[in-house]
Amino acid sequence: MAQPDVKSSTNDEDDDNPFSQYYGMLLHQQNMLQDNVRTSTYERAMMENAPDFAGKVVLDVGTGSGILAFFAVKAGAKRVYGVELSAMADFARKLITVNGLGDKIIIVKGKMEEVELPEKVDIVISEPMGFFLVHERMLETYVMGRTKWMKPGGLMFPSIGTMFVCPFSDDSIYQEQMSKASFWRQRNFYGLDLNCLIEEAMDNHFSQPVVGYFSPSILMSSAPIHHVLDFRTMNADELISFDIPFQFVCNKTAIMHGLACWFTVDFIGSTSTVVLSTGPWDTGTHWYQCRLLLKQPIAVNSSQSVSGKLHFAANKKFSYDVDMHVNLDGTSISSTNKIRLHDQMYHYMQTPRRRHKLHLLLFYLFQLQRCLQALKRERNKDRLLRFKCLTKSLSSHVFFQRQRKRLYIAFHLEATHEQLGKVCCELHLDR
Repeated sequence: MAQPDVKSSTNDEDDDNPFSQYYGMLLHQQNMLQDNVRTSTYERAMMENAPDFAGKVVLDVGTGSGILAFFAVKAGAKRVYGVELSAMADFARKLITVNGLGDKIIIVKGKMEEVELPEKVDIVISEPMGFFLVHERMLETYVMGRTKWMKPGGLMFPSIGTMFVCPFSDDSIYQEQMSKASFWRQRNFYGLDLNCLIEEAMDNHFSQPVVGYFSPSILMSSAPIHHVLDFRTMNADELISFDIPFQFVCNKTAIMHGLACWFTVDFIGSTSTVVLSTGPWDTGTHWYQCRLLLKQPIAVNSSQSVSGKLHFAANKKFSYDVDMHVNLDGTSISSTNKIRLHDQMYHYMQTPRRRHKLHLLLFYLFQLQRCLQALKRERNKDRLLRFKCLTKSLSSHVFFQRQRKRLYIAFHLEATHEQLGKVCCELHLDR
């Protein structure tokens, strides 16, 4: 069998693309491999559609560690070409050799745009999604791989991607960004007046997409709009510039702080369709969700509608500049903002299922510290003894012990114990 060649030689890593260095590191590959939703969904999609892969030739665009190529072989593929630009190609070769797959998986180190394969392929697979689906602009490479190398009637895994948008109300995240920008309101910062830069600071802070998990309770409509990208038929040029128009009827009276966003991808095979979702109702993934903030929020009454458009323009940062325009229908009220998808602000790094427990944990710690101060003032030894028992019980709780590695949990726990020790000393109680 002929071995694939690289048509145009490239450096080991493309200096223009920051992600080629990022994904060339094992620690970042580990982050993706340990995303159980991601990894298990890809495996399930291929295994449930094993008849589609049996005896077929597969192209894996951006193979990374080679895990998707392995799943393709596991599903019955005759041969897999794994194309990888970054230094991860060398690690993938090592994994494939050690696992005895060298006769099935061929790693091609180079740019997808430049490599030459010895044959057309039946199936193109990839994991090209960034947060909100399009960040990193890997989708263009995925679609181009299909255009150049897939036989007519071939399969794309994933087959389609869907971007979801919904209005949200979350004063805490809005105030957090406002407080950061307010630093520039100071008129006497070491004798310097910073206030002349407040508008630019507002633009900077509110241009950041907020990446992280959020509760579905912040959503202001029960009907998110969706924008479908069909990887099987679309051209790469369609990803350079596109619009997502929207109109929502809000189901609550609230302040609209912006648009909440997430995505799904569908693997459409002849046997089954498998969906990978990053929505706020589903198990968390390393893609999280994201929120696009308005600098000027809009007050909306229940049953009022808002409409507008998101305009995406690809930029040289391998991401997008997004123009957001929102109108309160039936009024002259509107709000706009410019978002830079490549400049994210990460928020709420824990998984959705644990976030509620962690917030409760912090709440209990704050309450303990407040009670301790009250007991110190009252000097009530009986109540203090009961407080000691409660603190000991909470500190030994299994979930609490697991969370102590989180710095903010450890800080508040230690602060509580320190205060308890001081009060016990003052009241001559043996801890």
